[in-house]
Amino acid sequence: MPRQLLAVTVATIAVTAVMAVPHAAPAHAAACPAITVPGAERQVTACLDDLTTAGTVASGHTVPADWAGLQPAGARNPRSVPGRQIDGYFPDTSTTNTNNGWNHDAQFVIRLPEHWTGGLVVAGSPGNRRQYANDFTISDWVLARGYAYAATDKGNTGPQFYRDGTRPGDAVAEWNRRLTQLTVAAKAVVARRYGRPPVRTFAAGVSNGGYLVRWQLENHPGLFDGGLDWEGTLWRASGPNPLTFLPTALREYPRYAATGDPRAHAALLSAGFAAGSEPLWDYHEKVYWDLTQRIYRQEFDPGFSAPVEAGTPYCASGTPGCDADYDYASRPRSVHQAVRRVALTGRIGRPLITLHGTLDTLLPIARDSDVYDRLIRARGRGELHRYYRIVGGNHVDGLYDAHPDLLRPILPCFHTAFAALEDWTGHGTTPPPSATVPRAATGDPANTCALT
Repeated sequence: MPRQLLAVTVATIAVTAVMAVPHAAPAHAAACPAITVPGAERQVTACLDDLTTAGTVASGHTVPADWAGLQPAGARNPRSVPGRQIDGYFPDTSTTNTNNGWNHDAQFVIRLPEHWTGGLVVAGSPGNRRQYANDFTISDWVLARGYAYAATDKGNTGPQFYRDGTRPGDAVAEWNRRLTQLTVAAKAVVARRYGRPPVRTFAAGVSNGGYLVRWQLENHPGLFDGGLDWEGTLWRASGPNPLTFLPTALREYPRYAATGDPRAHAALLSAGFAAGSEPLWDYHEKVYWDLTQRIYRQEFDPGFSAPVEAGTPYCASGTPGCDADYDYASRPRSVHQAVRRVALTGRIGRPLITLHGTLDTLLPIARDSDVYDRLIRARGRGELHRYYRIVGGNHVDGLYDAHPDLLRPILPCFHTAFAALEDWTGHGTTPPPSATVPRAATGDPANTCALT
């Protein structure tokens, strides 16, 4: 299969939305009293025997394509959580999200378990996926613990997300607004359903969803009690950010793959890609690096490849407007200002737990969470942060099945970290100190993880 085609057909977490047959409006299991979602333009409510993916796949209240490839095949999730699901959307002008047959962005899902324990978890989708993208990795787990759950598509989806908005950076800036909007609305819905507001509200997310957690705890800490950041994307106007290291991968990997050139190998390591991750480079070159660089560069710097939208896929270095030659540091001040609009500072105002795999080959740990942890400490907020570097973790847990001797899934570490965040914010029990978590030699890595 040509790599240009492969890049848009393989399920990914931080690059493309999984393009699926539009999800029809679900057939509802029972007549269900509606709870008004503040600000929603449209909403549909269903009472379901099971809000987890074990039930919603069969009932049509999730889209498996939204979460394809994000978990290891052996992961076991809870099931049999009855409750109420609200699907809907907020007013928006873009139409990239085809879920529910609505062709309307700013879609959300809210799930309200029958047996509620007082909490709410709010999430934004990873990559450019849609609102059901966290259903297996986050929703199932928190619903089984009695939490209400809400998720947004972030206001734009798919590999042409950058077409939304009028200025560079507008599409990503909308992601932040949409998670804030959903959090406020979901809190009101929870209060109306259960007769009292949530006693704790957590933000949680993976990749771009993890970025949203960071941004919310920096900018709207009063809405949350804590956050769980699973390898969130780091945007910094001065760097690092994906536009500072991905061009090196585009430029140097073809030489390394063709000849084993040690200079190309050294350049990739210098860009932040971890020694030991080499077996993953070919997959990421085919699926992630080129597409990610081009679509995010188009979002912040559309003039670089103009008039060619999002550049030329897999162009050779030296081709005019080729992203392999992109040099973020030398780009106009306006480009850096566009990134600054959505940049992170490290000034978190609530407890945050960060997880990041040492073999992340899309967002290298040395150029992302290592840097973010230092930013937090430099802002005097270190006591609010716990950072666990997961040895053998990659950006996509689904790759574990192809590389079981190299990788380990991060999903069970997310579960352990969630329980630690509960104890930290609810009981004052301090989580284990930040650490590099070794790769277990035995056991069930798809379902167990200790942070100590």
